Amino acid sequence: MGMTYAKAGVDIDKKSLAIKSLVSQLGKTLRFRKKVGESLSKIGHFSGLIRLGDTRALAVSTDGVGTKILVAQALGKYDTIGIDLVAMNVNDIICVGAEPLTMVDYIAIDDPDPEITREIGRGLAKGARTANISICGGEIAVIPEIVKGFDLVGLAVGIVDIDKIITGEKIKPGDAVIGLESSGIHSNGLTLARKVLLKKHGINEKLFGRKTVGEELLVPTKIYVREVMEVIKKVEVKCLANITGGGLGNLYRLTKYGFLIDSLPEPQDIFKVIQKEGGISEREMYRTFNMGVGFCIVAAQEDARKIIKICRKNDTKAFIIGKVVKERGVRIKNFVLGY
Repeated sequence: MGMTYAKAGVDIDKKSLAIKSLVSQLGKTLRFRKKVGESLSKIGHFSGLIRLGDTRALAVSTDGVGTKILVAQALGKYDTIGIDLVAMNVNDIICVGAEPLTMVDYIAIDDPDPEITREIGRGLAKGARTANISICGGEIAVIPEIVKGFDLVGLAVGIVDIDKIITGEKIKPGDAVIGLESSGIHSNGLTLARKVLLKKHGINEKLFGRKTVGEELLVPTKIYVREVMEVIKKVEVKCLANITGGGLGNLYRLTKYGFLIDSLPEPQDIFKVIQKEGGISEREMYRTFNMGVGFCIVAAQEDARKIIKICRKNDTKAFIIGKVVKERGVRIKNFVLGY
């Protein structure tokens, strides 16, 4: 048996049960009535939606950077993880068709270091510029009895016209799935990646051309705001999915239909090395990592080429990677994700 995410310390199935247990209590807080504060989405979408008035809704999402922080600490390099934090939040916000507006950050730290927080701030500012948002506030909590080192999380909000919310309800069999290329490993699966790579290699060892192991693991998560916002304005989009934890299985969260993913691009070298050195099955790789596809857009077949052209104009490679089918599940090669 090869290495798995669960053996590395992160059990996806156990996490899913924990989420269901939590959500079972939170659902009763939602208010479904036509007034300000009405919930326009159920828990489980990439972003929550709250009515602001008759025509507009507020989109809200929260996420963190995860154990990518440990790579930053090992390298003593903190100027990129802020980009990851922005990306992990705004890439969820755009999944409902909302334009990200602003976000706040939260740093829990054992011993505040101005140099480290300055570098984190540099990354946050760069990510904010790329996503065209502001960072309007945040919090630094000094809690040495709870954390060792620090943790970094954030919350983002966006705005969308109610009649333009994208929920996945318009999906139908035959629609095209367009995959947008990732920048690499992004901010998911780092626990497994670190356990595999650092078992055999030093963090400063060069395995990827000019990049060391640590540098490759620290490549910032790609921000897809500009290209997706342009696509939404020019094409009828059926569904948007941020490919994070759970990989392409994230597609299944938004529709009763299934997906046949049969034309994937070649994944980046980092994924190939992790799989080979960890003896990891393909199914485990695809349920843990993005495998080169960081975001997906579902639209009618006749609109796919236009979407690809818009993405490439914004310096993002995009490909038709599959289609919507009647059978439930996300089928990739000879296995299924996301039942």
